[in-house]
Amino acid sequence: MGFKMGIVGLPNVGKSTLFNALTRTAAAQAANFPFCTIEPNVGDVAVPDARLETLAKIAGSRQIVPTRMTFVDIAGLVKGASKGEGLGNQFLANIREVDAIAHVLRCFEDSDVTHVEGRVDPVSDAEVIETELMLSDLESIEKRRANLQRKLKGNDKEAQQQDRLLAQAQEAIENGQPARVVEVAEEDAKAWTMLQLLTTKPVLFVCNVAEAEAADGNDHSRRVAEMAAAQGNSHVIISARIEEEISQLDPEEAAMFLEEMGLEEPGLDRLIRAGYELLNLQTYFTVGPKEARAWTIREGTRAPQAAGVIHGDFEKGFIRAETIAYDDYVACKGEQGAKEAGKMRAEGKAYTVQDGDVVHFLFNT
Repeated sequence: MGFKMGIVGLPNVGKSTLFNALTRTAAAQAANFPFCTIEPNVGDVAVPDARLETLAKIAGSRQIVPTRMTFVDIAGLVKGASKGEGLGNQFLANIREVDAIAHVLRCFEDSDVTHVEGRVDPVSDAEVIETELMLSDLESIEKRRANLQRKLKGNDKEAQQQDRLLAQAQEAIENGQPARVVEVAEEDAKAWTMLQLLTTKPVLFVCNVAEAEAADGNDHSRRVAEMAAAQGNSHVIISARIEEEISQLDPEEAAMFLEEMGLEEPGLDRLIRAGYELLNLQTYFTVGPKEARAWTIREGTRAPQAAGVIHGDFEKGFIRAETIAYDDYVACKGEQGAKEAGKMRAEGKAYTVQDGDVVHFLFNT
């Protein structure tokens, strides 16, 4: 299980440049004019995890299979998108299909790259996008609640739940807040997700800075950091130009380049980690002579459901999970050493899989 993150923002903020770097392709045409990206470009990227290589070396695995993340490069939104301005309806529909939003904000000065509003103000840019998403949600909510009236008169329980949740979202938006601020009870969680409101999507602000500011950011990115903290969102600082350059280098050259720029790791790694935290995701591993493989699950996932990520039959016929913590696997130099040291545990259906667990599932066919 990976997840799908939509890259959004106003035109000319660096979305397509970032997408090209992330996917190591030139699939998205980076050009200095609005609506250069019309159809959303989709790219799958491997999620980097140094633990996977370590496990493979210990086990002598012939193949390494990382988990993957899907990025969707969505065309630039403009003010009025909720009313169809600038192909807005199509773009808003694309956002509806993703799990989270990476909101790219222009935090660099460059007279050669035009800004659709004629100025560099990332906080204002963020407000434009958020407002358009809220207006689109509000219009959708009003239509859906009107369509529910007949079912409500018939005391339809599902319609009552849906209308109640829509009313909560409407109240938040009319008070100038996105729907994600609404606290939803556990029994309503599935129905809430099914509403597919744009402003329930978790948001990660991506501050696109100039190359020289990639390590520490600048005044623009600091303003974004303050805004993100106030909203309970997170942010990362990335230079899309640097990421694009790194994507063309081999690993050794990339490491040298990063060191020269004063960076410890590529921005992609930071972006993925922030995305994982945003959606409460974590990784477990299966390791053997054939392959070392990473699997993505949500935090709090129990063993049978984690097994189901590999194959539905694993969940249906689940017996137990033989589990070794990553640190124990490394310290004991593999499965046999962990067994001998008493570090392998037999866990049942109630076990909550932890980040980094090395797991072997036993199941009935």
